[in-house]
Amino acid sequence: MKIDYSFIEEIIREDFQLIVDDSKRTPLYGSSSSDRPIIADFTEYSPLHNGHRHCMFEAKKRIPDGLFVAVIPGPLERSGRGLPYIMTRRARAKAAVMVGADIAVEGPPMGVMGSGQYSICLAKMFKALDADYIPRGYRPMEGFQEILERIKKGHRVVPRPYRIVDLETGETILEGKLEEDNYVILSLSRALGKIGFDFKDKFIFVERLEGISGTLIRKATSEGRLDEIENMLPPETLKVLKDEISQGRAPLHEIRLEDEIIENANFLGRDELLELNLFDEKTANAIIENRPFNSIEKILACIPRGFSKHYKNRILSVLEAKVHKGLISKYIENYPSTIRILDYKNEEVLKEFEDRIPHRRLEIWQ
Repeated sequence: MKIDYSFIEEIIREDFQLIVDDSKRTPLYGSSSSDRPIIADFTEYSPLHNGHRHCMFEAKKRIPDGLFVAVIPGPLERSGRGLPYIMTRRARAKAAVMVGADIAVEGPPMGVMGSGQYSICLAKMFKALDADYIPRGYRPMEGFQEILERIKKGHRVVPRPYRIVDLETGETILEGKLEEDNYVILSLSRALGKIGFDFKDKFIFVERLEGISGTLIRKATSEGRLDEIENMLPPETLKVLKDEISQGRAPLHEIRLEDEIIENANFLGRDELLELNLFDEKTANAIIENRPFNSIEKILACIPRGFSKHYKNRILSVLEAKVHKGLISKYIENYPSTIRILDYKNEEVLKEFEDRIPHRRLEIWQ
């Protein structure tokens, strides 16, 4: 079944307004009346595969009385790579709870932010949840275990050009670069330290399973070959995915509002482009100099390389929704102004969650 583009237009329109509304509210904190441990996990779940399930279950096994909170991004439905998710966050949250999460809450709009911006948002969410434990999957590599040990001790470990540095001691603890999945751990530890959240002994590091590829899963889904990837997905995810496909709400990961992007690239003035988040003069000038565009491919080709290999697709996402720097700045300043609950196991779990966390602006997303 083909996707109805009006469905995507509605998502972008309503989510943009959600970001605007959240940017205008400040968070409200109080006291908690429960001491149940919070396991707060951030994962995009696009889709939730057996590797994600393994990490979730390892954390639950180590903290059997913990309340597992899945933080699932987020407004505009664009990933940290700047690409659309395979399913909406409502569907991804449903799969997470069916697989084993106790509750799923909304994360930030990653696809229109820089990695440093959304890392700060994620860190602020963990602080708002008063997280006791943070599970993260990692890929083994020579020298990386030392990095994990430093982070377990609460050290901020950050990348520098061709080396990894412990900010607490000033030592270089690894020469060279990291794989992207491992880099996310460093980025998060740095952001947690930046906002003053003590993460000593909070991380639960779980070695990733081999033989599972989100890219292959998404490709097979696009081509209607779900039977070939059943061994990579929990049955709960497969059920949700099939249901979403039957309703014309998936797969979404190759769908953009192309006409909107092309129109904005062709007609926004230089000052208007420079007001958009992530845009710099080099990018704005490149778009202006290469007009007019008649395809997304031509826009991508002219966008210069940025601070991230995902910069080009993030620029497309920013053009798609016309997200301004000032709006994102205010959004981050107040984040999370509201903790939006996407799904939950049962009413008892919901009450336990409400009693446990100090953040008092809670909303069940309708």
